[in-house]
Amino acid sequence: MTDPSASVHTDVVHTDVVRTDVVRTDVVHGDVVRPHAEVAYAHELAALDRLDDRPRPPHWRLSPWGVVTYLVGGTLSDGTVVVPKYIGATRLIETAVATLATDRALLLIGLPGTAKTWVSEHLAAAISGDSTLLVQGTAGTAEEAVRYGWNYARLLAEGPSPAALVPSPVYRAMERGSIVRIEELTRLPSDVQDALITVLSEKTLPIPELGGEVQARRGFNLIATANDRDRGVNELSSALRRRFNTVKLPTPATADDEVRIVTQRVAELGAALELPAGAAPADEIRRVVTVFRELRHGQSEDGRIKLKTPSGTMSTAEAISVIVQSMSHAVHLGDGRVRFDDLLGGIEASVVRDPVHDAVVWREYLDTLAAR
Repeated sequence: MTDPSASVHTDVVHTDVVRTDVVRTDVVHGDVVRPHAEVAYAHELAALDRLDDRPRPPHWRLSPWGVVTYLVGGTLSDGTVVVPKYIGATRLIETAVATLATDRALLLIGLPGTAKTWVSEHLAAAISGDSTLLVQGTAGTAEEAVRYGWNYARLLAEGPSPAALVPSPVYRAMERGSIVRIEELTRLPSDVQDALITVLSEKTLPIPELGGEVQARRGFNLIATANDRDRGVNELSSALRRRFNTVKLPTPATADDEVRIVTQRVAELGAALELPAGAAPADEIRRVVTVFRELRHGQSEDGRIKLKTPSGTMSTAEAISVIVQSMSHAVHLGDGRVRFDDLLGGIEASVVRDPVHDAVVWREYLDTLAAR
């Protein structure tokens, strides 16, 4: 009889690196709400792949230079324009990419709306060509999500066997030598977090039921995200935190940076929803960004007026959502053009989370805004 542990190990050794042109043939037809990063920006990745002559770590689609260029943007030698996926300090992206080129996992932390998920998706797309190996952290996420599960019909019929095993995204990433993503790491139960320690330190995933293990191929690594306001949900143990290099993504440093981020994402989302490009004028986008920044920082942009801060984060992502929602309303139910009065309702919904405290903050801000 064949040793099941040997079967598992042999499968791992001979598994090929994932080919994204085979894995996702359905998305090329374009009828999807949100294409994955490697599909939406396939032309940029292909151009970088063609022109990037720098050394590439094992199983990386691009060199570290190519990955950084894909994230921060630039113009390639053949004239291809790579749009920035992250607008901020290039050094942060360089640190993240350099970490992933080692055997250390990467933890992206920051306030909600600071593009942690966005950055992790694009890092996985640029490095592995596949951003879909994902574990979404919730309070109900089971240990099987980061280890493996079983096809119980086959398990009952045949007993434990490689054929009855259902691999997790972490398992598949180890087989392929790819990047796996874990969103909201601090929302995972503590015992599920602890299941990652062996994976990150030993680069193996034991399978005691089969008397074997999965050994990670070169190129395997893990990107996790966590936000600063969730430390008290399931705070990481010191043992697990030591397995990560941490990069903190800050809120946009300047109003101009935030306007660029919002304008770019609004244009992308508007195009995906087939909304006219000019539905949200640039001056209204800047006004929304100004309102969000002033409430977030507790003072006017010129620093002369002190303001109360709401209980919410007033993040860049929320500003984008408000503008896109208003564009949809204006196009489908209005005259096709967003005005600031139309945006106020969406802003109020973002501000007033606590009906007592936040309502006072919003009324005082409106009084200040009207006075200006």
